[in-house]
Amino acid sequence: MAAIVETPEGRPDRWGRQVLGAARVLAGAEGGVVALVTGVEAGHGVGEGGADRVVVLDIAIGPEAMPGVMLAALAPFAPRHVVMAETPAGGDWARRLAARSGWSIQAGIEMLNARQALRPVGAMRRERAAAPARVLTVPIDRVAPYGGMRREGRGCVPPDVPVLEARVQVGPVVLAQAAEMPLAEAPFVMAAGQGVRDFDSFHALSRFLGATEGASRVVCDAGLMPRGAQVGASGTVLDARCYLAFGIAGAPQHLQGLGKVEHVVAVNTDLHAAIVARAGLAIIADAQAVMPALLDLLREEG
Repeated sequence: MAAIVETPEGRPDRWGRQVLGAARVLAGAEGGVVALVTGVEAGHGVGEGGADRVVVLDIAIGPEAMPGVMLAALAPFAPRHVVMAETPAGGDWARRLAARSGWSIQAGIEMLNARQALRPVGAMRRERAAAPARVLTVPIDRVAPYGGMRREGRGCVPPDVPVLEARVQVGPVVLAQAAEMPLAEAPFVMAAGQGVRDFDSFHALSRFLGATEGASRVVCDAGLMPRGAQVGASGTVLDARCYLAFGIAGAPQHLQGLGKVEHVVAVNTDLHAAIVARAGLAIIADAQAVMPALLDLLREEG
């Protein structure tokens, strides 16, 4: 099986891990999964996601040339199925790959197992079950990520395919600055609550960590952070990979704003705070002591 994994930050995001999970479902216990990875400094964390072999593709390949490059990369493995995310790029690649190769395609799979793929039809009013096609795309949060033991994730040499001049030219990837990113789109959010008094350290630490700044409603009401930084049901609902909360108790409306955040790290003096219960990692300490300590460590590391 093959999975085409987009890694905009060097590692598979939630959607990418779900694509790998879908490929593992199709492969079963005895089959293998090769991941074709695109992105900046790509290839990290793909073995943990379920890949046995990894081929890193040049992210500067245009959409017209990408199907040919994919076919060349997949040829040594002869995969029965190729799974992609139904992202703007992934969905386009999947349709171009199917058209170029003549392979069957099923887009927008809602449920998947080794024998059957379920997808909506008839303007989303009905569902159609069929054997999985050669090319499949999955929307986000439809297939669980792989949860087994780490696979080998061995790197393979990418294909040496001459890329012909195309009508669409792809320029270099420019990563967004954390301070300029919309809160709802930020992958890493660091937020201040009522327990934060040293905002100089807070702002300095967010810059060092490359985090987008957020805040609780109490902090925004006090004018200590802009209203656009408010996290919660009455502010912004996050879809971040990591949320680092300093001095936030975790009121119900604030926890609603954590949405589908994957990892929550809480720094709070109250062991029984709701945010601590929500967190995967908690530091029971005063934010005023933790922030300067983290800054010192980051400065020592350069």
